[in-house]
Amino acid sequence: MRFDELDLSDDLLDALYDMHFDQCTPIQEQSIPLALEGRDLIAVAQTGTGKTAAYLLPVIDMITYGDYPTDAINCVVMAPTRELAQQIDRQMEGFAYYMPVSSMAVYGGAGGEEFGRQQRGLKSGADVIIATPGRLLAHLNTGIVDLSKVSFFILDEADRMLDMGFYDDIMQIVKHLPKERQTLMFSATMPPKIKMMAKAILKDPAEVKIAVSRPAEKIEQSAYICGEGQKSDLLEYLLRTVRQHRVIVFSASKLKVKDLARTLRRHNLKVGEMHSDLEQQRRDEVMLDFKAGRIDALIATDIVSRGIDIEDISMVVNYDVPRCAEDYVHRIGRTARANAGGIAITLVAGGKEQQKFKQIERFLKKEILKNPLPEGMCETPSRSNPGNAKNNPGSKKRYGKPRNNHRKGAKDKPAKTSQQPAAERP
Repeated sequence: MRFDELDLSDDLLDALYDMHFDQCTPIQEQSIPLALEGRDLIAVAQTGTGKTAAYLLPVIDMITYGDYPTDAINCVVMAPTRELAQQIDRQMEGFAYYMPVSSMAVYGGAGGEEFGRQQRGLKSGADVIIATPGRLLAHLNTGIVDLSKVSFFILDEADRMLDMGFYDDIMQIVKHLPKERQTLMFSATMPPKIKMMAKAILKDPAEVKIAVSRPAEKIEQSAYICGEGQKSDLLEYLLRTVRQHRVIVFSASKLKVKDLARTLRRHNLKVGEMHSDLEQQRRDEVMLDFKAGRIDALIATDIVSRGIDIEDISMVVNYDVPRCAEDYVHRIGRTARANAGGIAITLVAGGKEQQKFKQIERFLKKEILKNPLPEGMCETPSRSNPGNAKNNPGSKKRYGKPRNNHRKGAKDKPAKTSQQPAAERP
């Protein structure tokens, strides 16, 4: 379906035309008509499917042509991270280019001057506020922010917000909202806590579910079965021998990210780290260095696995096996965009990690290639023979001649397409 087949205004269609957006994605095709009808909505779709436009486009149209106050906050969009809030705000500016709808991003990590600027914007009443939960709650606690006239409440990446511990913050924010409002919830997965929150804050919601797609065929997926103690040496080997530019390494916790980045720097590798403990200024510096090629690899938590605008990723390494198949798809989906190729490698330790990886393979309906360990690195002990001292995974080693099963050399930079200007379609 084309956007001009939806019940959207000419001004909004003109902005979409200028941005070279013609065809709706499935989540947009199904969600926009329901939102325009005024229905509450719970939509399940993975990153990259165009969720941002699915909620922003109908809200922009309704605010422009409906009877809504011009001096109050009409819509609140919740996002899990500062980077995603900034990205949504940028897309909002593009969509509303011909419309008298204002927006402002509200997030933490900045100094007192920025907090004051946000406070003034909230007090004067921007039409659409795109906010992280903690920072919006901090403003609400000052007592000068009025959400009593909000007509639209949107939660983007709802499952990720709950993973980051924002459930209580969100429920506190809901208490400041009028009961008569339209609520739209978008999530990549539907765990029990999301269902519980949806039941608490949505009224008779329509449901849209877009099946999680399989990873792009052009992603070369493979894995190493190794011991936990071998992972850092194996990662160093990969960074030195596969030699891809713009590599993201995902780890399970910010503590691991810090330790791993420190270890790799000691071995003279140019790496940056990205996790929730970094101040906003430092995050911006790291992202700028990564995009400019001043660092070769970004060691990160799942903070950058969804919805963040990083183009031209040539390789993704799962240092820890993702918790579920959906997270695996989100992580490796950072590469092979815009019809380019890419490499995805997962380091799988024994026990629970092997069980989780088998679940991922069942979801993918394929067995992922298992690479042999590099020469000079002992094989990991099997569960049937754990006592074999020869196979001790914790022993330190130096490698012999590298054996590399992956293509060497940097990938050709994928051409940008007008249909996908950022990490996620609009």
